[in-house]
Amino acid sequence: MPDLLIELFSEEIPARMQTRAAEDLKSRITDGLVEAGLTYAGAAAFSTPRRLTLALEGLTASSPTTREERKGPRTDAPDKAIEGFLRGAGVSRDDLEVRDEKKGQVYFATITKPGRDADAIVAEVLESVIRGFPWPKSMRWGDGTLRWVRPLHSILCILTDEANEARVVDLHVDGIVAGDTTEGHRFMAPGQFSVTGFDDYTAKLKKRFVVLEARERSEAIWQDATNQAFAAGLEVAEDASLLAEVVGLVEWPVVLMGTIDETFLGLPPEVLQTSMKEHQKFFSVRNPKTGRIERFITVANRETADQGATILAGNQKVLFARLSDAKFFWENDLRIATAGGQAWQKALENVTFHNKLGSQADRVNRIAALAREIAPVVGCDADLAEQAARWAKADLPSEMVYEFPEMQGLMGRYYADAAGLPPEVAAAAQEHYAPLGPSDAVPTAPVSIAVALADKLDVLTGFWAIDEKPTGSKDPFALRRAALGVIRLVLTNSLPFSLSSVSGLGVVENKKAALVQKVQNLRGSTEVDFEPVGATSLWAFLKETAQSLPGVTKLFREMDRLEGLARKSEDICEPEVADLLAFFHDRLKVYLRDQGIRHDVIDACIAMPGNDDLALLVKRATALSDFLKTEDGGNLLQGFKRANNILTQAEDNDGVEYSYGADVKFAETDEERALFAALTEAEPKVAAAVKAEDFAAVMAALAGLRAPIDAFFDAVQVNSENQIVRRNRLNMLGQIRKIGLAAADLTRIEG
Repeated sequence: MPDLLIELFSEEIPARMQTRAAEDLKSRITDGLVEAGLTYAGAAAFSTPRRLTLALEGLTASSPTTREERKGPRTDAPDKAIEGFLRGAGVSRDDLEVRDEKKGQVYFATITKPGRDADAIVAEVLESVIRGFPWPKSMRWGDGTLRWVRPLHSILCILTDEANEARVVDLHVDGIVAGDTTEGHRFMAPGQFSVTGFDDYTAKLKKRFVVLEARERSEAIWQDATNQAFAAGLEVAEDASLLAEVVGLVEWPVVLMGTIDETFLGLPPEVLQTSMKEHQKFFSVRNPKTGRIERFITVANRETADQGATILAGNQKVLFARLSDAKFFWENDLRIATAGGQAWQKALENVTFHNKLGSQADRVNRIAALAREIAPVVGCDADLAEQAARWAKADLPSEMVYEFPEMQGLMGRYYADAAGLPPEVAAAAQEHYAPLGPSDAVPTAPVSIAVALADKLDVLTGFWAIDEKPTGSKDPFALRRAALGVIRLVLTNSLPFSLSSVSGLGVVENKKAALVQKVQNLRGSTEVDFEPVGATSLWAFLKETAQSLPGVTKLFREMDRLEGLARKSEDICEPEVADLLAFFHDRLKVYLRDQGIRHDVIDACIAMPGNDDLALLVKRATALSDFLKTEDGGNLLQGFKRANNILTQAEDNDGVEYSYGADVKFAETDEERALFAALTEAEPKVAAAVKAEDFAAVMAALAGLRAPIDAFFDAVQVNSENQIVRRNRLNMLGQIRKIGLAAADLTRIEG
């Protein structure tokens, strides 16, 4: 059983594509070989900047001979049908066998496919994989039709037998002939050399300054970098994504540590780290005592006679220029920040958030209004929340954020400190974007919570107001992520938060913004001076500036409706808000499913009043989920369902509702009297616990009903011939239903 070695040698492959390309090579080659009838014992794929390599152990020498029996038409079938069967099976009439079956004599064909040598199969599969390789981007070169990520120079493809004798697979792809040779390091060991197998291949590559395994290169880089930093009393800032990228840039990693000019050490460490990472692929080295970044680590792809001194000198020269730009941006931004940031606030008026929802300045106004509404719920001063909301987006027009967009929020915090703003405002500038993902930290400071909620709710209510909702897998505005962010903010901080009322305000303000944009479009101008939340009403604005415009009458009516909604909070829950709340509930189901709470339990709690209070909803769902996992919970649920089914059928047949309470004097058995007493005791306990939002106590009270309900159904026939007794028992079932539904809509629980 031979071993197979394949190497595709090319110009430098982009680092971000290498790992996926190695996986694709492995999966496509192995799938093709198995489909063709070959098996193997093991496979491993590797990548360096200039090569993709695949090694297979224990490949079968040939595919097996296969025999397939195929049933054909009856012997008296038309000649055309028989001829079609012969063509499909690839046999002649003389090869057919006649067999007797129930419906007559039938032709059978035995199709024999002889096995093929591994060489032929490997050549066929590899050519197909090379020509159809799924590069994200590829190119053509020369006169050929082959496309590859970068020009493909050579193909190594050999089969090595147990005697360690290698033979080259006969393969030609666009003029490239497969062989048994490859190349070492581009600069330190140029030139071709031949190999006889994988072990020989890796050993000779190592001698020629190529480390084949990405994991080995990664470990070498990190160990050498941390050792050099430790020797200087410093530490390397961990950055897994940068390490993975650098590993894909070098075949023979040489770690060098350089210094940063004193001129730049006063820059924020994040500015230094981001600039060096994005522009130079440098690791940051910081002083653990001060937190300052004082040096950098670069990884060269070769050893030099001067121990990397020339490489470091060139890198430090380029770094000086890069950091000079960063220093200029930083100092220029600081001047604007210390002046109050008015220039940035003004610049936001010219930045479009969405063509139907106005500018970023309009959005800041809406966020500020929502933050004031949310402030009392989270326990912070409304003025402080508004101030933080108005500063939160101030850094977006800054030069530093323009250069490094990933630093938005963080730079807002630095600039707020420089402007002398309260620390709560500075913290909110950075934290209001969070949480961005399921593992991201959730803000816990009251002002940060208020602004983070306002920011996310404005996005959601805005796109709901203009009917731009997620559809299927499409979510261009990341609204699912925003909804999950709201959910995590509310639940992590246990906020008694009514989503309907705040979302209603958000929808109204965004509808106002959308109407202002419509008016601007009617006027053919984008310079309409109007404050959505100011002394001038939209109605007056329209009347004064747009009354004569075509189509404005419909806008008048819409503005009247919106102003009425703004005045009457009870009218705020319009269809958009109800639909948005349903969207929140869908995202909550996904979130709680990962916490081990079943969807039907969540549905049972969503059906209850107050379902726009997510903290209350989750508290109820958690208690119910825990209760149903107990023996008492499971049995009580069955008792409730039995009572509800009997009651529903009786009410349908009788045309009346049995919910007027039972009378103990009509009880005929001890089990009835015991259940009556248990219900009388449990009902006020459940009501009081629900009012106190103590759902653990609700479930404890329900647990006390399990035994008397079980005993009642075991001993009592509800549909007694005595109609008075029957009605009394049905009213008792109505009381069971009433108490059960006070906890949750148990009719929605499955099982």
